[in-house]
Amino acid sequence: MQQKRISMVQGIHFDVTFMDEVQEFMDTLADAPREKIIYNVHKVAGGVKDSDLFKKLDGTDIWEFRTLYNGLQYRLLSFWDVQEKRLVVATHGFVKKTWKVPAKEIARAEALRKKYYELK
Repeated sequence: MQQKRISMVQGIHFDVTFMDEVQEFMDTLADAPREKIIYNVHKVAGGVKDSDLFKKLDGTDIWEFRTLYNGLQYRLLSFWDVQEKRLVVATHGFVKKTWKVPAKEIARAEALRKKYYELK
């Protein structure tokens, strides 16, 4: 089955763009969890305020889209583009095994945020 490649989710509340690393992560997933992640991103971008789905990580400027599917916790880390008021940039995704987001994943998101602004 052909993998879907989504680069932008447009919502009423805000838009979300996916960096290449998110695309690569999504391509590794089966259809069902990938579709659930996209559904949750659309839901939040459309204006649903739910910290179970979209939450700021304490002590950082990084946010996480959160999806629970079949007992696995899928995460897309992201940040708000400060130059585009309604744009959230998702940096990368991973499957989380603990409640705490690993420091290396936060560092990766921050490095990708820096890269984003350098290329912009």
